[in-house]
Amino acid sequence: MGRNGLFIGEVAARSGVSRKALRLYEAAGILPTPSRSAARYRLYGQETLALLGFVAQARRLGFTLKEIKELLGLRVSRRTSCAQVRSHAENKMADIEKRISSLRQMKRALTRLAHDCETQSGGDCPLLKHLEGEFRR
Repeated sequence: MGRNGLFIGEVAARSGVSRKALRLYEAAGILPTPSRSAARYRLYGQETLALLGFVAQARRLGFTLKEIKELLGLRVSRRTSCAQVRSHAENKMADIEKRISSLRQMKRALTRLAHDCETQSGGDCPLLKHLEGEFRR
């Protein structure tokens, strides 16, 4: 780390996060604005790697960048209670349940349409008609 920070390529290589994502996280306020070298290159502190680990874990749990920013705010606040963080987790679980329900509905519709295609003996394909908005049940 010799020069008081890590260049963006070094952070990307060590964290597995692309340079583009690092700039996006910076613009979104998830990463603090890095210092700059004499040549104006971004210089990230070592703590950025731990922060990116936090972001990666939150992304794997389905949190959006906005939600991650909120969680990071809770992380640094001395007044944050576990109940506040749990509320974010419960909201995310409810969101996931809605998405699961929606995905199940999509699967049922596709199963029905695939079956209709299987039993179709010619003419217009029911699935294509449905996608065109012309198929009515």
